[in-house]
This record gives sequence, structure tokens and C-alpha cells, in this order.
Amino acid sequence: MDTKGILIAGVGGQGILLASDILCRVLMVAGLDVKKSEVHGMAQRGGSVTSHVRFGDRVYSPLSKKRDVDILVSFEKMDTLRYLDYLKKDGSVIINSEELYPPAVNLGDATYLSDAVETVKRLFPKVKSVDAKALAIQAGNIRAVNAVLLGTLSAFLPIAIEIWENVLQEALPSRVLVANREAFNLGRKV
Repeated sequence: MDTKGILIAGVGGQGILLASDILCRVLMVAGLDVKKSEVHGMAQRGGSVTSHVRFGDRVYSPLSKKRDVDILVSFEKMDTLRYLDYLKKDGSVIINSEELYPPAVNLGDATYLSDAVETVKRLFPKVKSVDAKALAIQAGNIRAVNAVLLGTLSAFLPIAIEIWENVLQEALPSRVLVANREAFNLGRKV
């Protein structure tokens, strides 16, 4: 398999790093070489968080270059716009429709670009918008947004569902496993 790239982006506290860890485990169990890099500078203060995941038969670098990412998974709607330049022309985009306002918007110094999904759909052919928060609540755990988005991502990858299920069971504490498994399945059906 040629090297593929996934960029996961969002705001600190959304579970991006756990999601990228689970994704890497899934890919490794599937027999692929995997490299990951993450940036989480001000993550605990609601800052931007990204994780590059590259996989294939043989991967030499964890970082994707601009115009080299196959799938962008955005945990926050406007954050999607920040990372579009990493996508290939025919790349796929998964967007959580949640809006988390940065401080400048909350202070009235800037406006939130609410048409981010429409903008992305004009630029890329494969865009899936997901109300991951609503699906996480439906699954029984509002913090399972990352599991919803992993479920949506799983439908884009040729990895057996049994591998995903086994890795989720190994990676998550038993107290949250049922809700996260349900969130994953709801995300997969989107």
C-alpha cells in the first residue's frame, strides 16, 4: 500500500490525541507501518491540537507535507479551514459541525465563519459533516465525540470492523466502553 496521510485537527480537550492513538493501533494491528506526530502546545487552554498519522507498507516520516493528506478529520468546524492546504486535490474531509468560539470571537473582536462546511464542499468532492456532539449524547456520553468521528473515519478506510472493535475494547476503560462503542457505531453509519 502506498503511504497515506490523515490529519486530525481540533481544540484541546476534544480527545484528538486519544483518537489518533486508537487510529494508530488499528492501523498497526492491520499490519501497516505507522508514524504519528502531534502538536498540542496550548491544548489545555483550548488551543489548537493536530495529529499527523501516516501509514502504508513503509513510512519514513510522521509529518505530512502540504497537499499530501488524504483525509482531514476536523473536530471543530472552523478549524477545518486552517488545515485545508494539507489536503490533496481529491482528499476527503470529515467535519464535526460543532462550533467552539475562540477568545477573539467571545470578546467581540472577530466573527465566527459559520459557512465553513459550505466553503469546504465547494473546494473538495468528498465532505462529510457530522453532528458528533449530538451522536455522542445519543450514545450516552457527551465526551465520546472522538469515538463518533473515529467511526465516521472507519468507513473511509479498508480496515476490518473487528480490528476497530478489538482496539476500542483494549484502549478504553470499561466504564466508558459501552457508550464509546455505541458512539463509534453511530459515527460509522453517518
